[in-house]
Amino acid sequence: MKARLIATGERAPSWVAQGFAEYQKRLSHWLPFELVEIEPGLRGKGRDAQRAIEEEGKRVLAALPKNAHVIALEVTGKAYSSEQLALRLEHWRGQGRDLAFLIGGPEGHAPDVLAAANETWTLGPLTLPHML
Repeated sequence: MKARLIATGERAPSWVAQGFAEYQKRLSHWLPFELVEIEPGLRGKGRDAQRAIEEEGKRVLAALPKNAHVIALEVTGKAYSSEQLALRLEHWRGQGRDLAFLIGGPEGHAPDVLAAANETWTLGPLTLPHML
């Protein structure tokens, strides 16, 4: 079983990349984990935000591993305690299926991405800087 974190956004600052590398190393024996960074859609004056979201969604869907269990991180998703999350991960590990965790852009995920997800999770009601 492998996991892929597919994250929409700008290239991570070095301190985020170092943190990810540390956790990637810690998890490597139990859950090989890779990061795939998706280029965000163009936003700004005179740009259509919905078009940007749809463009991001197409890139996210193209990055999904075949037959993976897809979890979209979304504000309206289900919250898990640490214990519940550990049980979920152990369950999936028993199934041997790859996992894909999705982080959307500033406005969230495209509808097509949410439709492709097997489930949605929330990390809580806090608004954090995107790279966190």
